[in-house]
Amino acid sequence: MRLDKYLKTARILKRRSVSKELADQQRVYVNGRIAKPSTEVKEGDLIRVLFGNRELTVRVLQLQKQANKSDAALMFEVVEETLIQKEKLSE
Repeated sequence: MRLDKYLKTARILKRRSVSKELADQQRVYVNGRIAKPSTEVKEGDLIRVLFGNRELTVRVLQLQKQANKSDAALMFEVVEETLIQKEKLSE
């Protein structure tokens, strides 16, 4: 399954266009490598997404073409979620 579709179907991100945009900005990694929106995702892969002030790492548990809200939660497990502190410039 394509990375952008997986992120949307698993409800990690709300829209596929947002998934594509983040990947195009090199803010999505699959197994430690910068990923394109078309990167194929497999069960067991680690996906790291940097968005807003958060960094989210999830492990892919299952792939589904469509999923309702409760099924989407079963598609991945959160490995790590951290808040990113924006560095303030002191002059």
